[in-house]
Amino acid sequence: MTFAAALSEHPDLAQATGEVIGQVLEALDPTEDPPDLALLFVTPPHRDGVADAAKAVRAALHPATLVGCAAESIVGGAREVERKAAVSLWVGHTGPATPVHLRAVMTPDGPMVTGLPEIAGDASGVVVLVDPFSFPADVLLQRLDADHPGLPVVGGMALAGRGPGDNRLVLDDRVVTEGAVAVVLGPSVTVTAVVSQGCRPIGHPLIVTRSDGSVVHELAGKPALERLGELAEDLPEDERLLLYRGVQFGRVIDEHKAEFGRGDFLIRSVMGGDPQTGAIQVGDRIEVGATTQFQVRDADAADEDLRQLVGGKAADAALLFTCNGRGTNLFGATHPDHDAALITTSLDGAPVAGMFCAGEIGPVGGHNFLHGFTASIALLTRRADR
Repeated sequence: MTFAAALSEHPDLAQATGEVIGQVLEALDPTEDPPDLALLFVTPPHRDGVADAAKAVRAALHPATLVGCAAESIVGGAREVERKAAVSLWVGHTGPATPVHLRAVMTPDGPMVTGLPEIAGDASGVVVLVDPFSFPADVLLQRLDADHPGLPVVGGMALAGRGPGDNRLVLDDRVVTEGAVAVVLGPSVTVTAVVSQGCRPIGHPLIVTRSDGSVVHELAGKPALERLGELAEDLPEDERLLLYRGVQFGRVIDEHKAEFGRGDFLIRSVMGGDPQTGAIQVGDRIEVGATTQFQVRDADAADEDLRQLVGGKAADAALLFTCNGRGTNLFGATHPDHDAALITTSLDGAPVAGMFCAGEIGPVGGHNFLHGFTASIALLTRRADR
């Protein structure tokens, strides 16, 4: 098999690492060369031993590149292990994969990313694991969008501690506690990025007619709060309750489309409103002239959205970066493993691994963004001509 994934919940790290290595060795074709890429994920109980786990993986599997991290919860196959000891390992014959350690430095013009290599024009994607306390992911995404338009970047903010220095990022034989680790994938694989924002639009699209940064004053010539109130009045009771629990705000990415639906909006939370002015504050900068639409999020909407986006797609393997707010926090204890199981089933059992994130990275409308409450997925397919 070109790709393989494994999971162990053994509380002893050495035993857990041995188990995932053994599962991977059983799945891979012993006549093939060592894997080009390995990704290793551990939960906080194993955080301080991740260097030993990485050393064992390198010694047994000899991957050309190894990246990984510690995260609050992790994914392995169709399973999601939340907030307890676990190790997940994913390996693949991806073709050449370039590992990098990225850092942020302050300049008079603001933060700047260092360590990014020259990226060839035939690169297929970037996978990035970020320490949220020391690295501005949005700065990296803006640079990559400017220099390499259309290149998908998928990953997330790894959170295995409470403050700076608590996280662990793995890059081959090194473990670092700041910055970001990334791998640039070449043309031997195709990378299809899927970002499920877990929302559905309600009401009708509205043009922003007055705004100031993240404060939206008017929608289609009326105060934004008034527009929201009109929408609530027209909704059935169950939809109105969802709106009151946490209204979301969608901004259209591609204004050239004639119609807008699921996947056309970048979703941001409504942070609050001012009854005196009628303005609302949104978690992003919103320009005058933008097409927007209010959205709601719940377990049903998140399930429907992910099924629609992944259904019918094919891939040899997948990497899943899902929000800490999803899992049983969103789908309930009676529906564990929701995202991992749905993706694994949709891909006919293809190897899946990944982590829960404090912010997920992935493209919407051809541009890469940092999201919240999403499932960001990299679908990988080995090219037959490579």
